[in-house]
Amino acid sequence: MPPASQKHDDEFTLWDLRVEVMATDRPMVCNHRAGDSFEVSGESLTPPPGQGFPIYPLAALLPLLPAKQRPSEANDWMTTDSEVACPDPHCGGRFRILRTRRRTFRHSETTATPRPAADG
Repeated sequence: MPPASQKHDDEFTLWDLRVEVMATDRPMVCNHRAGDSFEVSGESLTPPPGQGFPIYPLAALLPLLPAKQRPSEANDWMTTDSEVACPDPHCGGRFRILRTRRRTFRHSETTATPRPAADG
């Protein structure tokens, strides 16, 4: 983050995330393996080279990722809870969503929509 004298008035922070597949005592029936992972930075989702990720568990995880990226209160469940079950009721896979690093973005660099004028 730049020194306060260089801070822009349109900055905001998001967490980079790492999503990891965890095994449980139940078999995994979907196309993911313990240790599979992907990372989220800003709006980009990146798996390790050569690794895929099944779309149905991804579809279940996607709505949680932007919320997990945003700063949250200490008592908010989004801060404390990090494990999500696979959406297939027959699959024992779980996914751990870890906040790894805070990153600063600027509104003017992430959208073409201008910010509303400040009140009065």
